[in-house]
Amino acid sequence: DGKRLIQLFCKPRPKTSTLRRATRETHPEDWAKFVDYARDDIEAMREVHRLMPKWTYPDGRELAMWHLDQKINDRGIAIDLDLARAALDAVGVEQDVLSERAQDMTGGAVQAATQRDAMLGYMLEEFGVALPDLQGSTIERRLDDPDIPEAMKDLLRVRLQASTTSTSKYKALVNATNLDGRIRGLLQFGGASRTLRWAGRTFQPQNLPRPALKDAEIEVGIQALKAGTAGLIYTNVMELASSAIRGCIIAPEGKKLVIADLSNIEGRMLAWLAGEEWKLQAFRDFDTLQLDNGDWITTPEWVAEILAGRKPKLALDKKGEPIRKGHDLYKLAYAKSFGVPPEEVTKDQRQVGKVQELALGYASGVGGFATFANAYGIDLDDLAAKVLPVADPELVEKSRDFLEWQRKQPGAKSFGMSDNAFIACETIKRAWRQGQSAISSWWPVLEQGFRDAIDSPGYTINCGSVKMRRDGSWLRIRMPSGRSLCYPAPAIDDKGRCSYMGIDQFSRKWKRITTYSGKLAENITQAASRDCLAWNMPQIDADGYHIVLSVHDELLTETPDTDDFHEDWLAARMSTVPPWAEGLPLAAAGFQTKRYRKD
Repeated sequence: DGKRLIQLFCKPRPKTSTLRRATRETHPEDWAKFVDYARDDIEAMREVHRLMPKWTYPDGRELAMWHLDQKINDRGIAIDLDLARAALDAVGVEQDVLSERAQDMTGGAVQAATQRDAMLGYMLEEFGVALPDLQGSTIERRLDDPDIPEAMKDLLRVRLQASTTSTSKYKALVNATNLDGRIRGLLQFGGASRTLRWAGRTFQPQNLPRPALKDAEIEVGIQALKAGTAGLIYTNVMELASSAIRGCIIAPEGKKLVIADLSNIEGRMLAWLAGEEWKLQAFRDFDTLQLDNGDWITTPEWVAEILAGRKPKLALDKKGEPIRKGHDLYKLAYAKSFGVPPEEVTKDQRQVGKVQELALGYASGVGGFATFANAYGIDLDDLAAKVLPVADPELVEKSRDFLEWQRKQPGAKSFGMSDNAFIACETIKRAWRQGQSAISSWWPVLEQGFRDAIDSPGYTINCGSVKMRRDGSWLRIRMPSGRSLCYPAPAIDDKGRCSYMGIDQFSRKWKRITTYSGKLAENITQAASRDCLAWNMPQIDADGYHIVLSVHDELLTETPDTDDFHEDWLAARMSTVPPWAEGLPLAAAGFQTKRYRKD
């Protein structure tokens, strides 16, 4: 009945209705019910407020952070609507061209390159090849397959080109930008409900595509799009449109964008939370820069100098980059895993180290590593040929035994890779864990703490840098920042897995969700990284660097177009370590621009 009353009093009446609006005069009895219904709502909200846990808001900082978030959303960000409209026009023309090519290549069986089912069916019938999907990664793998007919590869290239656009984002920008040229409401505070990270809304700024073109090419392409000549200059207009989406975010007249990004914050935070001391020192060494007089300056010293209005003069290498005291962390990861000097790590080996760092920090196995390796263009069979001869023979043998054991398990997965590729990935995983013993040891501590907290309500369980406790229907993890991650209705399910109630990220339904050691480590690390970013945001905004958007660990600020505002100041503020994170090696770097880009 409450829904009926809302429909009656709160929605416009149909155009055909004689009565244009329902009021207390036209419907007195229903109005009285509506007032009672509203009164019940207030009472219900008061009761909910009384029952809601307040662990997350111990000192009012999060409420103040929410107020700043509202200010950022109301402020909005300037948009180049001419570029957005021009990109939509160019994409529309190119889609028509690609559709015609798809029709010609398939004899009309496929009317548009974006028709997934029709294209999959045609390739099965015409070439006898069944593809699981037409995702970019699947197509790219098939394009390297020597057994795929060239005619099918041509069709796949058309499909890949047609699907590399960001049409929906451009449409959202055009439709949602206000009359003053600014788009608002792009961030949802605590959109990632457990970690409280911001979620992107409207045109989803948090998942912008990685540019396939270099900055100079994109800048020329933007001018070509706006002039309507992109098709004359670029062979792949769709790729250009996808690469140029960031360029729609601009600084208004008399302003500039000052942007900075926390460097590898999750890797640093995970090492700090787990107490991986060698890695923390490696980060500190990497952040230590050489001055032009030959001395070294640490990040805390550099921050103090910048905030005091001084700019230390750094020594630069032949490429114009600062000279660092320590080694690149991706090189160190590989060196630590395979027992080689960091200075001897090759470019290809560094790429393996990068995938190790990105894929294995949260207890992922072969599948997780292989997924990241594919995303970074690493051929797993080629990787196996290079890694297995130099890897620790004992680790290789254990990995081979693990493959044999897994084959005997019900529902065993090989992830579609050769035996050597599987063994190589497993060896790399084991080598990484062996070299990162504190992190690897922290995972089971977290899961055991979760189990102990479920079994022992009212008792606080120490898990190193965090604490766990169950009170009633809530299990909470107290973070170093003082706030808590909350897991409602925690339980051990009938298969012995840790679980809690929450929103399933795929079905969006409220259901029981299982968790494990690596997922708990991920939740805690991402939440602590978010807390670190949030800690300095109020001061940054107060300094006149008006925050207009945050994208993961990057802040976009709008400032006057003067020399008083620069990227070093913003980076220094972001690198200021919160009092609750003593010993955390923070670092940030940035740039200033009139048009947003990927630095």
